[in-house]
Order: sequence, then C-alpha cells, then structure tokens
Amino acid sequence: MSGVRAVVFDTDGVLLASAALHAAAWKAALDGCIPLWPPRGAVPPQPFDAVREYRDLVDGRSRLDGVRAFLAARRIDLPPGTPKDPPGCDTVHAVAARKEMIFMGMVRGAGAEAFEDVRPVLRRLRAMDIACAAVSASRHARALLRSADLIALFDAVVTGEDAEALALPGKPDPALFLEAVDRLGSGPEHGAVVEDAVVGVEAGRRGYFSLVVGLDRDGDPHTASALLAHGADLVLPGLDSLPATLEGHQR
Repeated sequence: MSGVRAVVFDTDGVLLASAALHAAAWKAALDGCIPLWPPRGAVPPQPFDAVREYRDLVDGRSRLDGVRAFLAARRIDLPPGTPKDPPGCDTVHAVAARKEMIFMGMVRGAGAEAFEDVRPVLRRLRAMDIACAAVSASRHARALLRSADLIALFDAVVTGEDAEALALPGKPDPALFLEAVDRLGSGPEHGAVVEDAVVGVEAGRRGYFSLVVGLDRDGDPHTASALLAHGADLVLPGLDSLPATLEGHQR
C-alpha cells in the first residue's frame, strides 16, 4: 500500500460532537412534517428514527440529499421546490430549510465542541509531516470548526459552501474528498479518509483512497459492520490509534 501523506477528516461525529445535534434537528424537522404527509397503506406513519434512519439515510449527506433519501425510503412524493422556499413541509427545499432553521437554533444554544482526542491527534500528525483537511457537506462547518478553535490545525477545509461554489456532488460521490486531498497537494493514492458515515466510507472507496478508516465512537456493532461493508478498511473506536495506524501504512 502506498505511503499516506495526507488525511481527510469528516467533521460531524469525527472532529466535532455535533452529530447528536444534527440527529435531533432532523427528528424535530421531520416529525413535524410526517403527520402532514399522506400515509402509505394502513400502517400509521412512524416518527423519524434518530438512530437508524439518521445513520442510514441522512448522516454525511447534504440537507437536500438527506431529505430526498428519507422521502424515497418512506415512499413520499414532494415537489422539489426552489432554494427560495421558506422552512416548511410542502417541498424538498422547504423541508431542508426547516431542518436548517432548527439546527442553527440548536447551535446558537449549545455550540459545538471538539472531541477530546482531536487536538492531540492533529498535532501528532503534523509532527509526522502528514497534511490534514476537514471536510463537511454542511455550509456551516467552517464556522463551527472556528468556534471549536480547530481551524488553525488544518491545512485545508472543504465545506458545503465550496461544494455549492464548485458544483461538487455530495457523498457518496468522492468529489468533496478529492477536492480536499488536491488542496493538500496530494492524491488519493497517498491519502486516507476518516469517516463515521456509511456514505462517507463509500465516497472514500469510490475515490480510490489508499486507506479508508471508519470511526465508531459509540461502539455499535451494527455501525462497525455497516462501515466495513460499505468500504472501510478498518474501524476504530476513536482517533487515538490513528497515528500508529498511519505509520503502519507509510514507507
């Protein structure tokens, strides 16, 4: 295997303890809409599952792609609408805006904190001359990284703002990761991806990265199995062992 010279980190759930806020925002947004949508069949519509459906359908995706995936899984048809739609339940864009509004309210109230293992690991990687980038489908990731005092520890940051400006498709397409590793002056053959979402490890595998690391901070066997099944080379319970893992893949 080629030596790893650059690492691309997902943000929510890997660097920042913000995944729970996203899951709660998705649940609040969708649970408020589900009763308004026509039910399919005789079974009453179920609330959004903030564990299983969050992990399988929306985690790691852009808001619009997350809404589309959820609606497809529930066999709910909504018109696409436009980016000018206000928060609501009538269109795909309106539901995405509703989730955005709720999430930002939560962030203003709680903020976002970095996991304890992040700073020591980033400093260790810098000492190993390994370049690091943070990647997120969220347009607010750069501000959240800055508020958590992490931004200076990265050589590059690629967020939903960049994806919109460059017309980059979202995960599981590898475009965000490839843009990040390119900004680090490397290529995927010398790059590693660290992800906690199924669509993220799929993106790393599709981008032909040298190493795709799944992260399962909750110790959930289902999550670990899903990450491996979708393209992770290995799954770690945290970032502490990442430097040693990368040393084993360098030459």
